[in-house]
Amino acid sequence: MKALRNFSLATITVVLAVGFVFAGHSTKGSPADMAELSYEMVQDTDSRYGADSVLCVRNWSLYAEYHRQRNYEMAWEPWKYMFEECPAATRNIYLHGASMVRYFYNNETDPDKREAWVDTLMLIYDQRIEHFGNEGYVLGRKAADLYQLRPNNVQELFDLTERSIELQGMETEAPVLIINFQSAVRLVEAGLLDPGEIIERYDKSIDIIEYNLEHNPEDERFFRPAKNNIESMFEPYATCESLTQVFGPRLEANPEDIELLERITEMLDDAGCTNEELFFTATEQLHSLQPNAESAFLMGRLNSSRENFEEAIRYFQEAVDLYSEDDPEAHADEIFRSYWLMAEITYRQLRNMPQARRYARQAHEAVPTDGRPLILIGEMYAASASDCGDDEFTRQTAYWVAYDKFAEAARVAEDESVKDRAEQFANTYRQYFPDRELIFFHGYSEGESYTVQCWINRTTTIRAR
Repeated sequence: MKALRNFSLATITVVLAVGFVFAGHSTKGSPADMAELSYEMVQDTDSRYGADSVLCVRNWSLYAEYHRQRNYEMAWEPWKYMFEECPAATRNIYLHGASMVRYFYNNETDPDKREAWVDTLMLIYDQRIEHFGNEGYVLGRKAADLYQLRPNNVQELFDLTERSIELQGMETEAPVLIINFQSAVRLVEAGLLDPGEIIERYDKSIDIIEYNLEHNPEDERFFRPAKNNIESMFEPYATCESLTQVFGPRLEANPEDIELLERITEMLDDAGCTNEELFFTATEQLHSLQPNAESAFLMGRLNSSRENFEEAIRYFQEAVDLYSEDDPEAHADEIFRSYWLMAEITYRQLRNMPQARRYARQAHEAVPTDGRPLILIGEMYAASASDCGDDEFTRQTAYWVAYDKFAEAARVAEDESVKDRAEQFANTYRQYFPDRELIFFHGYSEGESYTVQCWINRTTTIRAR
């Protein structure tokens, strides 16, 4: 976990350095601007200019000029007057004050004095909120500075970022999300926060990150590393057991909450927990509330894995119907996949070969260049050989139609691995053809037509092995 913390600190430091830009808050002013503002302040009796607006103007002019020259030692006292006596005059008091305090902190060697500078910086943020609002945004900046200067104030960092995220919502900046999540992890490790809270924060953070990645692509350089960092820290907590413990009771309490159902299925899927009963229940409920082809197909897969084969086929058929209603040509691959699985289940699990053949043919019609449905039909024919005859000769005739399907599959298959498999089957089952003597003994000749009986009921050409 130490490595994760180091990675987090490095990531936050980079994002802070690049991403925390005070956009839209100019800290510069021309002499003309200052003169105009000075006149307004002298004329204005508004209390935001303090009890003595003339002194406010004088100190403002002094500190602003020294600050512009980066002479922070000389700027400090007039700035301090502004901060204490006319705190509502301009937001620049707080922007300039924060930059000067960081400078003094970095150049101070006495540990006690350094701590005092941190206290002053925190006070600057609090007073800025008091006079200029924008609490959520400013708390995020306050947390970022506190993280760098007092990284062990974990509870305070957590509380600050929680409030910032609550107020900012989707506008929360990437570093705030990282600080919040790392603080939550450290509180859990210390036994001061329930582990289930980690899942809550992960879910909320990823929602905000994904929103910004989609709607603010110019900020990807901030949110992409934030996502990677949070996912790395979350990994030890993303167990099937913990996810089930957190979301199971919620699903029971809110079974028709579509947003919750989507969250449950997505998180369980991401954590590899698709075999959990909760995943099945949530997916089934979500499909009942918002049925679509994709969810129908997923329900088919889930029921198949649970050996509910009849239910699986019902859902696969629903998926086919929904895909076909939409655009069968555009969804040919999805229709193929559904019919293919229906054929596999019906043959291998339900042993209903006539129905399995129908599904396989429909799969072949959807994607004629796949080849696998034809191989499956050939396998069924070969497997039925002994049941489709009553003597030595007729019990071998099904291998002719099986061979025909394997040869056809090899001709149409675009995938080389499917083509090779079809050819291997063809070569294997050719060896089971009747020999010439047996063909002659039963009154047939090579090259004649022959109809294989029973459920197969297909006409082929007589061949000897």
